[in-house]
Amino acid sequence: MIWLLLFALKVPLGLDTHIPVPDDNPLNPETVALGRKLFFDKRLSKDNSIACATCHDPKRAFTDEHPRAKGINGQIGRRRSPRILNRAWGKSFFWDGRSPTLEDQVVQPIANPIEMGLPLDEAVARLGISETTLRRALASYVRTILAGNSPYDRFLAGDRAALTPQQQKGLQLFRGKAGCISCHLGPNLTDEELHQTGAGRIDSGKPFKTPSLRQIAEAAPYFHDGSAPTLETVIDHYDKGEANDPEIRPLHLSPDEKRALSEFLKSLTGDIQEGLQ
Repeated sequence: MIWLLLFALKVPLGLDTHIPVPDDNPLNPETVALGRKLFFDKRLSKDNSIACATCHDPKRAFTDEHPRAKGINGQIGRRRSPRILNRAWGKSFFWDGRSPTLEDQVVQPIANPIEMGLPLDEAVARLGISETTLRRALASYVRTILAGNSPYDRFLAGDRAALTPQQQKGLQLFRGKAGCISCHLGPNLTDEELHQTGAGRIDSGKPFKTPSLRQIAEAAPYFHDGSAPTLETVIDHYDKGEANDPEIRPLHLSPDEKRALSEFLKSLTGDIQEGLQ
């Protein structure tokens, strides 16, 4: 993807950056700026207590520290707040993939009674804008939230010193024995598909979307229900291979191999850029 090269060259994101957008919602500075303002606006919650940025905190790779999303009145949902990095290339949205577009996805937490709890007609009346404007602005801003220029990216670009020897061993395991690349592939390190991995304590028998691994070391806890506190816990789960998915099988990783894989995952942390510069 061209934005990976732009990150590596430290080129600011602009209108000529190739970000896929729908025909009826092209990127423009005004819409993105409005979307950014709305993203941080607590008026989008019924009691004016939380904003989109409460659960998708820029300081935490656009997620939060809670195992499951925390809404108004302290209500706790069933899902972890997902990282919303590089979602311009997403095929579907939410952990269960139920939303086909960002324009559809961005308003659902607003209306959800255990999240922001504000019906959309009340939200747009409160802000003095149309629902279409709300959808398009928030979706446009989310499309500009990009992660790249990690040590892993620089290694792929030819900088052989970007990864330590242990991380290079982890990369070999990621691509080989551990089989992570079966689902975590491509520039975004996700196949954007649903898999029943047996992960988590809640709804472990259901399929969920493969999350991108970008900034993964900054995004604990893990799994759709936040039940894995560390990367090592995640690796242990997949090492056991207990899942109803043909891609997942026991790995029999040694302690050294687990450490190498964990160190490689840390190399996927790079820079985050948002908004139009």
